Amino acid sequence: MGDDSLTPEGGSPRAERRWTASAFVLAAMAVPFLLPARYSPGTDWFLPAIEGFVLLALIVVDPGRIDRPGRWVRALSIALVVVIAAGAAWGAGRLVWDLLHGAPQTTVPNELLVAGALVWLQTVLAFAFLYWELDGGGPVTRHLRPPAHPDLAFPQQVDLRLAAPGWRPIFVDYLYLALTNATAFSPTDVMPLARWAKLTMAVQSLLSIVILSLVVANAVNLLD
Repeated sequence: MGDDSLTPEGGSPRAERRWTASAFVLAAMAVPFLLPARYSPGTDWFLPAIEGFVLLALIVVDPGRIDRPGRWVRALSIALVVVIAAGAAWGAGRLVWDLLHGAPQTTVPNELLVAGALVWLQTVLAFAFLYWELDGGGPVTRHLRPPAHPDLAFPQQVDLRLAAPGWRPIFVDYLYLALTNATAFSPTDVMPLARWAKLTMAVQSLLSIVILSLVVANAVNLLD
């Protein structure tokens, strides 16, 4: 499969399609409905409703490819990422609290493992959106004014022989970064160069270690 960000002839890069990131916004919206209500602020539909509204607004003002500059478009994009990150932070914080204090929701092994996996997945999606929106000023800026020095160095940017001319990361690349950082607890093939990127990846690694270690430890104790 060719890179959708390039023209068929491999010429000038095209902007990233919105549907890819939008599909994972929908995935992030679905997670609260699969978790116990206590893992969402307010009701389980509160944050998904906000995310859906902001996503719809973005699709209206910048449909198709993500290539429209503007203060309002940027503000909507950042607002969407902030809401997704807030939901993940709330869920992770509540889960850790329950595990440390022995809440009833964490006393059934199967339910604990499912809730832990969903909260962990929620954090992976949140960090993927953070990397995607912050790297190089966001997808619109990366398309219109590619930075001379990337905040996150993908292998295709370090060694130009690994990709066609004009290659640029899209959301799936940032999702892969978030997933590998959450499982390896360290950078794998994508190197953080900017200080914000180093700090963000460090926070994600620590959060992932806490969630996975507490969930596994409590599940093992319950199964013994």
